[in-house]
Amino acid sequence: MLAPLSPATGGPVGLLVLEVRDDWLRVLLPERPNGRSAWVNARRVRLSRTRWRVEVDRSARLVRVLRGGRTVRRFRAVVGAPGTPTPVGRFAVAEFAREPDPDGFLGPYALHLTAHSEVLDDYGGGPGRVAIHGRGGASLADPLGSARSHGCVRVSNAAVRFLARRLVPGVPVAVIS
Repeated sequence: MLAPLSPATGGPVGLLVLEVRDDWLRVLLPERPNGRSAWVNARRVRLSRTRWRVEVDRSARLVRVLRGGRTVRRFRAVVGAPGTPTPVGRFAVAEFAREPDPDGFLGPYALHLTAHSEVLDDYGGGPGRVAIHGRGGASLADPLGSARSHGCVRVSNAAVRFLARRLVPGVPVAVIS
């Protein structure tokens, strides 16, 4: 994990290390286009390991949480609608945002990913970043197990609290078809 501070939350931004060469690390960037990477000097970053991993299965509309390669939990999810799909690929949790209204549209937490929508430039004024977040307000109209979001992955508030208590920025997230 590479941990600069986020301008949005003031917290660490975790980046997935893709490759190591001597004193250099190739990291997955939280920028467009999805999959963009860059090399950084290993001596200038704080590295950490994690046994956690998250898999989002778009067709099953399911989030699977793994620790040490073993499934710990599964959660039903709302994924991107056909016109605004959740992007497929290898990403990471970039940062955590505790939402000001835990009963609002995003629920209590949004786990911002390094992924961006491939069809929308922004979500409500934001940079089109995809997140795993809770549900509240109008988002409750879309049932878990449906494909109705703008690309984010919505889970129950209990599920997003589980994730927020256990994961850290930098945890790998794989989104599959």
